[in-house]
Amino acid sequence: MLIDLIGLLLIALVVVVGYKLSPVLLPKADLTVAPETPCDLHRSPCAAALPGGGRVELSVLPRPIPMVKPLTVEVAVSGVAVDRVEVDFAGLEMNMGLNRPLLAGRGDGRFAGGTTLPVCITGAMAWQATVLLETPGERIAVPFRFGSPVP
Repeated sequence: MLIDLIGLLLIALVVVVGYKLSPVLLPKADLTVAPETPCDLHRSPCAAALPGGGRVELSVLPRPIPMVKPLTVEVAVSGVAVDRVEVDFAGLEMNMGLNRPLLAGRGDGRFAGGTTLPVCITGAMAWQATVLLETPGERIAVPFRFGSPVP
């Protein structure tokens, strides 16, 4: 009976830890906005219109996006006040770990930071870079999809 009680306590502990970490692992957003048109982050920046007339643009440098090399991530926001900007990089077919750099404000609605994309052991990987904008009233998510980094 003691072993059963310990097992139940461990399960409860896992549930509580998962609940506490869920905002970190699964970013919550009040609003998700789709990109304006399909684009290729390997070739150019990608943009999306925000509610109320705003706009967000994501750029990843260098281009094409390399594997396991330092990347510069830039976000430009206009038409909306933003308190915080993060970009969540996630593998769509395989969990590649938490990769969500917080971008530093550069003034005039521009934010920048650095990261590195890990190598996928299968070679091919579909990625999603979700720009997370925290405004005074809501959290907006803007997902941009792109293919495997070019070797």
